[in-house]
Amino acid sequence: MTSYLNSPSYLTGLIGSGIGPSLSPALHEREADRHGVRLAYRTLDIDVLGVAPEAVGELVRAARDLGFDGLNITHPCKQLVMQHLDELAPEAAGLGAVNTVVFSGGRAIGHNTDVAGFAQSFARGLPDVQTRHVVQLGAGGAGAAVAHALLNLGIDRLTLIDTDPARAAGLAGALTERFGRGRAVPGELTCLAAADGLVHATPTGMATHPGLPLPTELLRPDLWVAEVVYRPLETELLRRARALGCRTLDGGGMAVFQAADAFRLFTGLEPHPELMLADLAALASAPA
Repeated sequence: MTSYLNSPSYLTGLIGSGIGPSLSPALHEREADRHGVRLAYRTLDIDVLGVAPEAVGELVRAARDLGFDGLNITHPCKQLVMQHLDELAPEAAGLGAVNTVVFSGGRAIGHNTDVAGFAQSFARGLPDVQTRHVVQLGAGGAGAAVAHALLNLGIDRLTLIDTDPARAAGLAGALTERFGRGRAVPGELTCLAAADGLVHATPTGMATHPGLPLPTELLRPDLWVAEVVYRPLETELLRRARALGCRTLDGGGMAVFQAADAFRLFTGLEPHPELMLADLAALASAPA
């Protein structure tokens, strides 16, 4: 049994929609146990609370007033939360999305650990795939982070597709300003026929949003497929892609590496990502 006598304690949480199945609480609390510190991680599900995503500012203020040390922010609040913060770290400001808020000196400071989280997962899980042309589904908060990570990794051309074409165009424009003309463009699903890889960055496939984000007839064996959803680890998209022989990357690595960086921001302690990956595998395979 872990002894917490005279050890620091932390109160953190997660704001988002449909986050009941999230493994973030267990990941953070298990990592804290390894350091011999007490960390309580609470979920603030806007669906359960019966509030709109626009209420994220009120929830952040309430958490700060109640003595929280920090919060993770997920769909659909990563962009909405920005206007309610006192300061943005450069990465979050450049992305236009926040997934981690740290409270310090009465101020709420927004960070983004998704970019580095996806980059580490991709380099670890798909180190030698072709990256001349990649199609990405989803241009929201997670999509913005993944797109930045892909272009930082050296993707030649990224085609962005979203149910809201204006959002895809807006993200492509922001990426063009940062990475140069021609690196990111809005497009249609027909672009997948000439792509090396597909990255899925929408909530479709989550336990609370089941289904497929595109017709599986568009998949082919020489296409690699990377997923952002991690609960379940094998989404319907990944299951169909693997059955065709595609190389795949589940969302578990991104979930762990971004959580490790958030844990560091919350506590100042150095996390153990490899042990956290083992935690995720064990938690994801346990009965729901």
